[in-house]
Amino acid sequence: MDRCSDLPGNQNPVFWGEIAPCEHIAQFYEHDGVLIDTLSRFVAGGIKADESVIVIATRQHIEALDARLNSTGVNVAMTRLTDQYITLVADEVLEKFMVKQWPDEQLFSNFITELIERARSGGRPVRAFGEMVALLWERGDIAATVRLEYLWNNLRKNNPFSLFCAYPRVGFTEDASKSMDQICAAHSRII
Repeated sequence: MDRCSDLPGNQNPVFWGEIAPCEHIAQFYEHDGVLIDTLSRFVAGGIKADESVIVIATRQHIEALDARLNSTGVNVAMTRLTDQYITLVADEVLEKFMVKQWPDEQLFSNFITELIERARSGGRPVRAFGEMVALLWERGDIAATVRLEYLWNNLRKNNPFSLFCAYPRVGFTEDASKSMDQICAAHSRII
């Protein structure tokens, strides 16, 4: 995991209220509590900035995030009703565009573009969190993980939004160092 830790942006704090619409940030975390802390700041920062936030995560992480947001004063139910906060279960979303264990570019683009358009209703900027890459990595689908990162970046070229990804550190081994370099290179900032 040391390959990304020396990147210049790795030590910089992330100010979730002021991220650029073109940012693609990755976090490598030790345990779920760290992820939920960071993710709740990312989501709350977007809501406070009058942005829409899309979260594609595991069911467990969505439940923990909702509880954290509610405890900090975010009205989760109301933000969901107005599509300012949209949550989807990562495994279920993967099923919509994975074909023979490979992300289909057109299916991915169609699904995510429609989701972003839904979130943009009312002219709000969009920020998204995706945990699908971590699920692919965990399954050992390294090439599919790198491909999905590429598809996200490709989609952001014509459809600007900020993107936050997260990977548990336990998923990285010495054998995966080259792919990890590719994952780090796909992001504008590593935290």
